[in-house]
Amino acid sequence: MAEHSAAVVGTAPSPATRLEPNAIGVAQDTVIGMASSAPAASVGLTLAALAAAAAYGSGPIIIVTAIPMLIIANAYRRLNLWNANCGASFEWVGRAINPDLGFMTGWLMIAAYIIATVSGVEVLGPSVIAVFSSTSAGSKWGNIGIATGVTLVMLVIAVVGIKITARSQVSMAAIEYTILIGFAIAGLIFVLGHHHGTVPITKGWFSLTGIGGKGSIVAGFLAAVFIFTGWDGTVYVNEEVRHRRTNPGRAAVMAVLLLGIIYLLSQIGLQGVISKGKLAAAGNAGIPLTAVAEALGGSGWGKVMALALALSVIATTGTGIVLTARMIYGMASYRALPSFLGNVNRRFATPVAASIIVGVLIIALTWVYLLTTSVEGAFDDVVYITGLLFAVFYILTALATMVYYRRRIFSSVWDAITLGILPLAAAGFLVWMVEQYLQTSAPAGQVWSLVGVVGVGIILLLVARFGLKSPFFKLPRESEPETRGGHARS
Repeated sequence: MAEHSAAVVGTAPSPATRLEPNAIGVAQDTVIGMASSAPAASVGLTLAALAAAAAYGSGPIIIVTAIPMLIIANAYRRLNLWNANCGASFEWVGRAINPDLGFMTGWLMIAAYIIATVSGVEVLGPSVIAVFSSTSAGSKWGNIGIATGVTLVMLVIAVVGIKITARSQVSMAAIEYTILIGFAIAGLIFVLGHHHGTVPITKGWFSLTGIGGKGSIVAGFLAAVFIFTGWDGTVYVNEEVRHRRTNPGRAAVMAVLLLGIIYLLSQIGLQGVISKGKLAAAGNAGIPLTAVAEALGGSGWGKVMALALALSVIATTGTGIVLTARMIYGMASYRALPSFLGNVNRRFATPVAASIIVGVLIIALTWVYLLTTSVEGAFDDVVYITGLLFAVFYILTALATMVYYRRRIFSSVWDAITLGILPLAAAGFLVWMVEQYLQTSAPAGQVWSLVGVVGVGIILLLVARFGLKSPFFKLPRESEPETRGGHARS
């Protein structure tokens, strides 16, 4: 995993078998980060919710949210220059700030990615059914069967190797993004044509508070954070990317930029195609994108949009397994999780045990989720809980950047801005958003869900520290070293 000697106290032992180095390039890595964000599925989950929360001021909300995301993506880029390993923020926070905080960061990453992956199953079954039939409805057991089958197929691909994973992701992304962007452009033209039943574009669309100032900025920002989440997936495969220290960080920044363009165009282009009431009803039924597509071109085009949704969820299921397995592998390499999870299969050069554990866990949670949760009201809970979890470990990563590069902050105006002021501002924005949402908007169920996630993390922390006796907790704190000529290059 990390490039340390096992003889040094507090470092990760060098594994007998490593992940495959130089297996994929920066373009493939960018697609993996974007696929982890699942553009079509994210738009499908949030189109109605974001339009309602922002009172159709979704465009400005997305633009403003993209700014801290770009800043934090740059923070990931800088930290990856220091230490390129699958644990990423787990190790960066642990070695720059505090190992206990680093462990909790790693746990939040794992929890967030698993919950985000499971959230996609809500639209997977109906989307697959809609492609092959005249309805998007299906029985719970039918949806469970589809979700389970897809997860098993993506698990096999994840185990076989990162190269086949990257190729499959690129193929699915090409189709998904073409369909989504094509419909977004068609939708915008449709709305500008003032067709009957559309929501006309007004100046409220270009305001953070939306039409009539009725939008909730906090809820809008949290939904927007959710749709961006996942771009950081580029760094969890960094040990398998060519030029592992530079390319994954660049891929993260490119992923955020491209996602920002896709989300801005999709939300503005699609939110006004059908009336507010129809959009809300379609959102509650879990079919907002197919309803919009059918309004634009009939049931045939609805099937095309359903295909984009299905591919998006299939892609994010694959990346969810791959990326979460590598987070676990990174933590297990320090025995912060059971050491067998840090083993790499010699034939496939993948963490097979960790991948299987993640796949089985996703399937089990999918069954629980679909058997105990109705579509109505489920979306908001998943969206907001996932958004909060990602926001927290993004905050911690931004702070780790400032702490590790603290000497640089005082060395030049440029470094003060890029490594001090901007990361602090981005972290402050996310802290404000989380605090405001928890205080003013979060239902009790969401709060208790977050308490449960943190509680489980604390238990695992105690097991890692005192049961597994992980050397991770003996790591000395680090910062960028000074050189004779000033500061070391990053």
